Amino acid sequence: MSAALESLKAATERIILDPKYHDLLAILKGARNGAVYGTKVRFPHALVMIMLFRSGTFREKIWLIFRATRTHARNLAKFAVIYKATCALLRRFGQTPGKEGPYDSFVAGLLGGYIVFGQRSPRSGKVSSVSQQIVIYIFARVALALARLAVKPGVGLPIVSANANRSATISHYAWPVFASVSWAMVMHLFKWHPEDLQPSLRSSMTYIYRDSDSWDGLRTFAWHNK
Repeated sequence: MSAALESLKAATERIILDPKYHDLLAILKGARNGAVYGTKVRFPHALVMIMLFRSGTFREKIWLIFRATRTHARNLAKFAVIYKATCALLRRFGQTPGKEGPYDSFVAGLLGGYIVFGQRSPRSGKVSSVSQQIVIYIFARVALALARLAVKPGVGLPIVSANANRSATISHYAWPVFASVSWAMVMHLFKWHPEDLQPSLRSSMTYIYRDSDSWDGLRTFAWHNK
């Protein structure tokens, strides 16, 4: 039995290490890693947010946690498959077969983003809250990276990056301006247009800023919110 297992293990490793299967196996491992990472990221977030801020029975909350975790893991796995498969196809059938093109990653990301995160639910006609959160997270990181790139000497916008002193000055003051304007805008939106904010953000802000305006005694002031 042990010899049979060792033989099976050796055969499996020969397939795994064979270069001709690399692209296919990279797609499979990308799906695996996307699902694992999505589960690790979403489960604790959903556990805290749903248990603290969502109403309903314990069973209903457990189902919501499971559904949010499953959606996040599935979306990242699906995107990894589409992205890596598209890159592999473009690399194989592109203008220079066997070589990655300069825009392959952009095209693959565009396709994956549209298929996985750009669709609406056929039932409700709405984009899922999990997809919204993932895309918003990605957008924020892209905006910060582009802002850094814009002032990068020799790479960014000529009017900014051509002068080292000007680039350093903008880099120094950009973050305080960005942080203060972001908080000013979100507080203004929460005050006058809360329905347009993302639900989990709205819930947390309601808890911190709106629910803290009222209490009816020591119990609801010190250790119970309501």
